[in-house]
Amino acid sequence: MSRLRFPSGSISRPIVFNLTLLGLLIAIALFGPMIWRVDPTSISITGRFAAPSQAHPLGQDEFGRDVLSRLIHGGRISLSVAFAAAAIAAVGGSIAGLVGGYLGRFWEFATLRLADVVLAFPPILLALLVASLFGPSVVTLISVLSVLYMPDFARIAYGETLSVKRMEYVEAMQALGAGTLRILFRTLFPNIAGPLLVQFSLTVSHAIIVEAGLSFLGLGIVPPTPSWGLMIRTARSFMEVNPIGLLWPSLCLVLTIFVVNRLCDSLQEAFDPRSSTRGIPFLIGRRRSSETTAPVPLVPAEEKARLAVENLRVQFATRSGTTTAVHDVSIDIKPGEILALVGESGSGKSVTSLSINGLLPAKIARIDNGRILITTRNGEVFDTAHADHKTLRRLRGSEVATVFQEPMTSLNPVYRIGDQIVEAILANRDVGREEAGKIALSMLQKVGMSDPQRRLKQFPHELSGGMRQRALIAQALSCDPSLLIADEPTTALDVTIQAEILQLIKSLQEESCGRMSVLFVTHNLGIVAQIADRVAVMYAGRVVETGPTGQIFAHPRHPYTRRLLECIPRLGEAGGEGRRLVTIPGTVPSSLNGIPGCAFAERCDMVQASCHEAVPPLVEVTSGLHKSRCFFWQSI
Repeated sequence: MSRLRFPSGSISRPIVFNLTLLGLLIAIALFGPMIWRVDPTSISITGRFAAPSQAHPLGQDEFGRDVLSRLIHGGRISLSVAFAAAAIAAVGGSIAGLVGGYLGRFWEFATLRLADVVLAFPPILLALLVASLFGPSVVTLISVLSVLYMPDFARIAYGETLSVKRMEYVEAMQALGAGTLRILFRTLFPNIAGPLLVQFSLTVSHAIIVEAGLSFLGLGIVPPTPSWGLMIRTARSFMEVNPIGLLWPSLCLVLTIFVVNRLCDSLQEAFDPRSSTRGIPFLIGRRRSSETTAPVPLVPAEEKARLAVENLRVQFATRSGTTTAVHDVSIDIKPGEILALVGESGSGKSVTSLSINGLLPAKIARIDNGRILITTRNGEVFDTAHADHKTLRRLRGSEVATVFQEPMTSLNPVYRIGDQIVEAILANRDVGREEAGKIALSMLQKVGMSDPQRRLKQFPHELSGGMRQRALIAQALSCDPSLLIADEPTTALDVTIQAEILQLIKSLQEESCGRMSVLFVTHNLGIVAQIADRVAVMYAGRVVETGPTGQIFAHPRHPYTRRLLECIPRLGEAGGEGRRLVTIPGTVPSSLNGIPGCAFAERCDMVQASCHEAVPPLVEVTSGLHKSRCFFWQSI
């Protein structure tokens, strides 16, 4: 499809065509009276139902008034009422739905209950009641229509926000330190704009019809002010004498509604860059200077580790009761160190990583015990387990950055790659947009992106999986964080790209000259040896073994770690033959009702009676901080 080029991007031909038609209708309504200078209220008894003439191209009505002039003035009234009511309803309802869906709690209750109250009244009857009480006028009509249509926008925005806010690219913006307003209007709103645009088109169309209907009933526009509804009302009474009088206002209504619907359908496609029509990018504003103030430390700077998690316990509220997802986890990462957090799905490693950044779902999850201490470059130490939202925002992005598992859902589908990296930079660094663009380009070059200048202008769906993951890493590192959390960043990639991403993270960490620490979350021990300095193995919410990577691989001291190592495929072993793939029988047990003893006991080939009676402590088994949570670690 051919496109017309504009400074802000490309706009498709259907949008330009429909926008031109609507603009033409609005221009006729606004400037038509200046060109066709005929008084729409001038009465001429001798000209009643006169046929079209040079002086009156569309004829005259029952009072001898010029039909063309009344159509032009009536269009001004109808369009003003419809667009004003729809705009007020769209702004108010969308904001209410966004805030209610994203913040929840009181805001959610207020949004839904107020919408229910308004929707409880039949729309037309409520409009008739208000118009009867306050009298028919343009202001009354706009006010009542705005109130009537606002719940529709609020409910749509609320529902769409609930589905979008769970996406990883929203969590990514939170992890980058973006504020609530920025997330609401820069991240969430562009992704729910499509349904709201459709609703806006329906609202404008419906408002035009309702205005015409109320005017038809005598409760809308007051005569002799012209209105398409009034014209239909009077023309209906004289259909047998002058049938063409009913045609013109009806034709204006149908044409206007058709053009509005076509335009908004085109705009909906434009807001989705994955459709055949390229999207119109939103402009990203500069970071506010008020966000550049230095954070205030919560605890004294006495910890040497970049990250120190102490006795962390995280609980989730479920319909069946409270379950503990993380049990007294303690890990630490020194400056310039890479720690791999390993375990099966459901072991608690992702919950642990989300706790560090304060990204746990507030409605169902809570940190019941422990501290999460993050040491900044300046030596200040913050406990993110008990930090407020403002402090977490200042740490996210600038000190702690996160790379999530699936790049297609972690990147915002309606923003270009360059805009998303620039967004992260503007949210965390005191630079202008031009400087942020240069930093974004240099970061794409640093992560090995081919043709980075072109990639900046592309959308996520236009990149391969490996390129998207590189873009995510570039976004996370663009603010020069001191701690990078990589939450299974290679799971969805093929082995070739996986190896490239691992090497990229390793090389970027080495280039930081020991400044950046990395928490690498994975379920695959096979890739840990390529990247990690130390390993922490988790099972059923507990750390069961931790130590230097070499010792863990050479001398595992927990049955679960040993079984994980046995699950690594090995080809061409002794004798020139491979071996059958080994699996661990059973699944990770549920912690809903509590596990009295060792959680791995039901799947362990070394289990004894004492394993079911008490939870083994995490004890040091060799020098070099190698620890195991097993009663019989010496037998392994």
